[in-house]
Amino acid sequence: MKRTVAMLAVVVCFAWIAARAADSTSINGWISDSMCGAKHAGSGAACAKKCIEGGMSPVFVDEAKKAVWKIDNPDAVKGFYGDHVTIQATTDTDNKSVHIDSIAAAK
Repeated sequence: MKRTVAMLAVVVCFAWIAARAADSTSINGWISDSMCGAKHAGSGAACAKKCIEGGMSPVFVDEAKKAVWKIDNPDAVKGFYGDHVTIQATTDTDNKSVHIDSIAAAK
């Protein structure tokens, strides 16, 4: 009985890990501010930097969809304000937010 329960726990853990990995996607876009959103994506780096440093929240603007996503972990994008980036992130479509696992300048 103990062996069965232990095996079931292992299977559930691996399934959870696989499900979390599947939710993570690579997306190109811009780091903007919550006030301007997609308005300055690609052309307003100075404005985005100024607004974020002035208290606005950083947001991610999806390049393909022009959708604006809240960033769950805003410290992950420090140094990329206004930049064109590629993120590896877990998306939460219900809350329209992303949790950024990694970020790099887009190529």
